[in-house]
Amino acid sequence: MKWWNNFLRYLREVKVELKKVVLPDSKSLWGSTLVVIVVSIILGVVIGGFDLLISKIFGIFTR
Repeated sequence: MKWWNNFLRYLREVKVELKKVVLPDSKSLWGSTLVVIVVSIILGVVIGGFDLLISKIFGIFTR
């Protein structure tokens, strides 16, 4: 039953670690969410622009 003792010890350690978790307040959560959305939009536009540019360049050479 050594595996059972290891499992119980693991669960106790998980419980201790979960007590250390601090959830963000609503204001900082919304701020972080806004940053993620804005950065995602910016990166999407930049990657889309590069994709369009590269496809136009390849289109010129492959005609």
